[in-house]
Amino acid sequence: MNAENTVSQQPLLYARLAEDLQSLITAGNLRPGERLPSVRRLASERHLSISTVLQALRQLEDRGLIEARPQSGYFVRPTPTRRAQPDARTTPEEPVPVDVSQRVMRVLQSGRQPGVAPLTYAHSAPELLPLATLQRLYGSVVRRHPRLLETGTHIQEHNPALIRQLVRRTVGWSGPLTANELVITNSCTEALALCVRAVTRPGDTVAVESPAYYLMLQLLETAGLKALEIPTDPRSGLSIEALDLATRDGRVTACLLVPNASNPLGSMMPDENKRRLAKLTAERGVAVIEDDIFGDLYFGEERPWPIKAFDKTGNVMLCASYSKCLSPALGIGFVAAGRYRAQVALQKTITSGPTNAVTQQVLAEYLESGAYDRHMRTLRRHHQRQVEAMRAAVARYFPAATRMTVPQGGLVLWVELPAEIDTSALYDQAIAAGVAYVPGELFSASGMYRNCLRLNCGNPFTPAIDDAVRRLGALIGQYAPSRDGTS
Repeated sequence: MNAENTVSQQPLLYARLAEDLQSLITAGNLRPGERLPSVRRLASERHLSISTVLQALRQLEDRGLIEARPQSGYFVRPTPTRRAQPDARTTPEEPVPVDVSQRVMRVLQSGRQPGVAPLTYAHSAPELLPLATLQRLYGSVVRRHPRLLETGTHIQEHNPALIRQLVRRTVGWSGPLTANELVITNSCTEALALCVRAVTRPGDTVAVESPAYYLMLQLLETAGLKALEIPTDPRSGLSIEALDLATRDGRVTACLLVPNASNPLGSMMPDENKRRLAKLTAERGVAVIEDDIFGDLYFGEERPWPIKAFDKTGNVMLCASYSKCLSPALGIGFVAAGRYRAQVALQKTITSGPTNAVTQQVLAEYLESGAYDRHMRTLRRHHQRQVEAMRAAVARYFPAATRMTVPQGGLVLWVELPAEIDTSALYDQAIAAGVAYVPGELFSASGMYRNCLRLNCGNPFTPAIDDAVRRLGALIGQYAPSRDGTS
């Protein structure tokens, strides 16, 4: 067989393999969540090259039938349907006032009631966190540094050891942080709020992802700002093309984004998109406020860079904290504020003063010891398994037409139900059944995504969690349309 004939038959070979595997999936011989034969085994048994097998598997990924799991292989998706994706056609083209805070607080408060399954708050379970180590370190720091308890000035004081550790963690970036741009804060929430106040005035328009993390919408609401929702892909994040169009007329003052393991989609913005976004916003004078709180909770091989790593002009303000990975009570975060550092530091001084000196020293020593990196390797594995288990449970118990994201990091799952179901209207019934979630409309300033919800995957997937998902699925099923179109 000559080379020309070999090349011409390659598309037929991978297409035939893809069709054969798809037939096994649709017939139920390969069930949701089940592992496919390895690439090497398929290549050996079908007498194909590795590249031909990979072409077939990529085709099945594009069809939404299978998914690749790092270091594990390829698996049948729990829900072999097209991905849940916001419809760009319905995303508002005009900025809108934000009014979600009271509804968000009601949901968060009811989700903490005794006896309600913990599917609301995006937090890791306490047993997954190094709380005992941190407690011992607090005691040790206070004994060795008693004068830290005397710190009481209203002027912000930064621990040099902590600043050094934060800078060292970015040495591999194309543009690492510098010590003089950092502001230590009491949380990532405070960091975001300081940045918003530093670069906007009431009435300004801020571009956000759609769906957007509800806390960001609350920040805009309390600052008297308008939100412009930008279409967002569940895998690659915010649309750079849509942001380009939205920022051409100068009406957007800032962007407020979660590019790494976004909340609620779990998407990861590709590096090229981050580079384009940093360049576009710098050229147009649009400040970028970046939330990287889930950046260390990635599921891939390498830690994704933030947009800040591609910032050449100091236009990006990088915000993060260690509350999701170490302890929600740690009360410490930071801003790498770039050219806005003076404005951010002023806002910090007049609103909350210095961040706890003892906690700064504790975090500095914890990072320096190497314990954080060891802990994160384990925590990432836990969260990836928990997300996969939650996806499988939703596939088992929710209506057949349910769609869901495939998070690439973080600890939440975004679920899209049939269009007829209103998750806000069902919320009280879910609480009565002992299950909490966050209704989808709270992730939109304009009230979109009413048929969606977010589930927390930060807890080990126990029989109790599985039963809670079952009860929630049964409740939703009562309102799902049947195959003949009736409910």
